[in-house]
Amino acid sequence: MKEKKEKIEILTVEISGEKRQIPWGTTVLEVAKQYQSNYPYDIVLAYLDGKLCELKKRIKRDCKIEFITVADDLGFRTYKRSAVFLLLKAIYDVVGKEKIEKVKVMYSISKGYYCEVEGDTEVNQEFISKVKERMTALVEQDVEIVKESINTEYAAQRFAENGMKDKETLFKYRRGSKTNIYRIEDYEDYFYGYMLPSTGYIKAFDLFLYQQGLVIQLPERSNPLEVPEFKEQNKLFYVMKRTDDWGKMLSIDTVGDLNDYICKHDINDLILVQEALQEKKIGDIAAQIAERKNQIVLIAGPSSSGKTTFSHRLSIQLKTFGINPHPIPVDDYFVDREQTPRDEFGELDFETLGAIDVAQFNEDMNGLLRGEEVQLPTFNFVTGKREYNKPKKRIGNNDVLVIEGIHGLNEKLTLDLPKDSLFKIYISALTQLNIDEHNRIATTDGRLVRRIIRDARTRGTSAQQTIAMWNSVRRGEERNIFPFQEEADVMFNSALIYELAVLKQFAEPLLFAIDKDCNEYQEAKRLLKFFDYFIGVNTESVPKNSILREFIGGSCFKV
Repeated sequence: MKEKKEKIEILTVEISGEKRQIPWGTTVLEVAKQYQSNYPYDIVLAYLDGKLCELKKRIKRDCKIEFITVADDLGFRTYKRSAVFLLLKAIYDVVGKEKIEKVKVMYSISKGYYCEVEGDTEVNQEFISKVKERMTALVEQDVEIVKESINTEYAAQRFAENGMKDKETLFKYRRGSKTNIYRIEDYEDYFYGYMLPSTGYIKAFDLFLYQQGLVIQLPERSNPLEVPEFKEQNKLFYVMKRTDDWGKMLSIDTVGDLNDYICKHDINDLILVQEALQEKKIGDIAAQIAERKNQIVLIAGPSSSGKTTFSHRLSIQLKTFGINPHPIPVDDYFVDREQTPRDEFGELDFETLGAIDVAQFNEDMNGLLRGEEVQLPTFNFVTGKREYNKPKKRIGNNDVLVIEGIHGLNEKLTLDLPKDSLFKIYISALTQLNIDEHNRIATTDGRLVRRIIRDARTRGTSAQQTIAMWNSVRRGEERNIFPFQEEADVMFNSALIYELAVLKQFAEPLLFAIDKDCNEYQEAKRLLKFFDYFIGVNTESVPKNSILREFIGGSCFKV
């Protein structure tokens, strides 16, 4: 029996159609190093027979291996997560554990994350330089990132002893009996997702002093070896800071805080307070428009931001100032389908400004501003043609055109319109809740979940289909929306602090329906794991005019 245990077993693995033999217990990392020269970017994760794993996993059966690089979506997320881990390690090394109350990874700014350090230290340029120097040293040393699976209750206890009360609260509601924690030398932390095998993989990053903290600037997935220029986004920062202040006012910064509130208080109160805060902000925006006497209001934002419901609610607020709103979708100015430009993949690109008849749009809007009677178009999405079958429109002195479309902030859309007639609004669901102080909830995740639920309810689109098209949607946003967000006169955050606890019950059945053999399965699995952190709540107290109703149904508006 002893001889059998000591015998080296030979396994067969298939990689890119090639079969080869390896000893039992070989790590994926060892195999990846032999194939790295075949890939332009670092291999950082792998699939073993379709199951995602870290590179340190030992191979104990015959299998098929597919490598994931830092240029792939899952690999790039792993890179960013590991870079944040490295930053936290370096901050604790530079300042000293005894002088730090907490380090918070807060917002997505420029191409990185804005962080604040609370405790007996000052975040200044000298601090930034020391932290960057320490990070660089750890990269050069190629320090192993160690993974340990421990009892969840014990993990909560360990983090409590290290002063990370947010993680203690989070784990209180965790169903899994085991929790994975990661360690770089003597610093350990918990992260939502996989890690790189060592610090040597984190080759591209930079640090910038910004506001009261710092930004760790990271590369883009399309070019993972180069850090792009840091660009301040002060308007975006302000709206997220204000949202963060709302969370502090309600004593809800993390998912654990939200779960505590759901268990110990009346969730109806939280829902009503959040909705009231949003309504107040919409009222303030309407007041600005009334004071400035703008005649054209442009509303733009990424997918699933709640633009339609926001437009309805803003219109109601405008009426309280005696202003008559006239909604005009930019989509009605699509060029005929055969004239629509194509993207780099040869597909019709409805997201580019070239898909809009900009000249006709400007001519019509100027005519309305001059008091003329104008025949406005309607785009027929079935025939792919513009039609003119609506009554002619004329606006008066107390009328406002409310124009919704993804290009609303791009001045090329309104090139011929008088600047003083325009009021630009950027709307997005800027998630204000973190899993804990070191694990952000990506704004894109919140919007993706919203879209999965809405598309299934209103279009019969499966979660698999929505996830499959999401990268294309995101590419369009990166090109046509995000570069112009700082051009807005105001920004509105449509995210609600309670919404993911509500969306959980709608999203989970749709995600569970995705088969394991589908390409979208890993993303569905990731989102399902994400929802495990939340205690669900029902929709009973969600108001009929809530932006959330645009996605879950039951809205009093036509959305």
